[in-house]
Amino acid sequence: MFRSSVGRLRLIGYLEGISLLVLLFVAVPMKYVQQDPSLTRLLGPIHGALFLLFLFNALSVGVEQQWKFRQTTWKVILACFIPFGTFYIDRKLLRKI
Repeated sequence: MFRSSVGRLRLIGYLEGISLLVLLFVAVPMKYVQQDPSLTRLLGPIHGALFLLFLFNALSVGVEQQWKFRQTTWKVILACFIPFGTFYIDRKLLRKI
């Protein structure tokens, strides 16, 4: 899985998706309900870095694999903007490649 560029993209997608879910469903409620922003301060930059890493890798893999932008690459990029999107795109598209 880690040897190919698609495998690395899948791993980064999982990490980015998990970081978003933890941020949305654990850190943000903790910030507003318990008035403790420490977890948000910790996870926010980590999620941001994973998000950017996913975007750059998606573009890189798209060029390397010669994906047509309108058919494949934009779907992979769009997935990281939607909660659970990276998991969906991995299951429907990246796993098959």
